[in-house]
Amino acid sequence: MTAIRLLLVDDDPLVRAGLSFMMGGADDIEIVGEAADGGEVEALVDRTRPDVVLMDIRMPTVDGLTATERLRRRKDAPQVVVLTTFHADDQVLRALRAGAAGFVLKDTPPAEILDAVRRVAAGDPVLSPTVTRQLMEHAVGTAADNRRTRARERIAALNEREREVAVAVGRGLANAGIAAELFMSVATVKTHVSRILAKLDLNNRVQIALLAYDAGLVGDGDQDGQ
Repeated sequence: MTAIRLLLVDDDPLVRAGLSFMMGGADDIEIVGEAADGGEVEALVDRTRPDVVLMDIRMPTVDGLTATERLRRRKDAPQVVVLTTFHADDQVLRALRAGAAGFVLKDTPPAEILDAVRRVAAGDPVLSPTVTRQLMEHAVGTAADNRRTRARERIAALNEREREVAVAVGRGLANAGIAAELFMSVATVKTHVSRILAKLDLNNRVQIALLAYDAGLVGDGDQDGQ
């Protein structure tokens, strides 16, 4: 099995050392580089070609949110998991809208951080339970009418089947769960997800979920879990 190539980005050398020790002990993960600031990320990505970047938010020169936005605009960009001690709503939403595939708090158990890297590398978005609850509360409680209108206009570009898949993604279902619920093969689900991403000019499944939330197609009671 090919190892997941991982780039660590955190301004605290002790945190980087701890992550490197923890991640480096996994047989299926290879640490290909480390950075102390978001401004170093793009050059390191060019040099090391990681599959996943584990990105801190608060750094002295270029923060992790800005670095994520810059990175995800690039062609063939690696997936990004934001790792931080903070979980303010605006940080969560900015990271996910920038194209981050996951948002994990630093007090998450080590085994779950490892699992997050593996899942994101496999194409599955990851949010910690605390962050998921905050995201749902934001979507249900503070969605402005104009944002909902814009989201619904974008969703209107999808056909009925693609819309069903988008809603299922928003509910947190994996491909196998969507396939079972909508009576289609996993390969067909993957095709629909790819078409949705292309039609709506989105980076990943998390952004599909955010759009479904903004459009009012998914509510707190619809969340099926990750």
